Amino acid sequence: MHKPAQEYDISEAQIHLPEIVERVERGEEVIIERAGTPVAKIVPSDQHARRTSFGMFKDRFELPGDWDSNEANRSVTEGWNV
Repeated sequence: MHKPAQEYDISEAQIHLPEIVERVERGEEVIIERAGTPVAKIVPSDQHARRTSFGMFKDRFELPGDWDSNEANRSVTEGWNV
């Protein structure tokens, strides 16, 4: 399912450029309009999309500080005879 592009009027785009860039970095497309007419589309670059594909869950959940500790690994593999 493809999320519809976020639309910004050109004056809003000037104010919210950092937010727009963050959206595009996350893979979203952004449409810039002038007087209600689309004039530009900002899309992620192929190079950036490849570089961040493993970061798709960034800011969606947080790992505990000890996520890779021996204790945490033991609790996950317990009962697997590993």
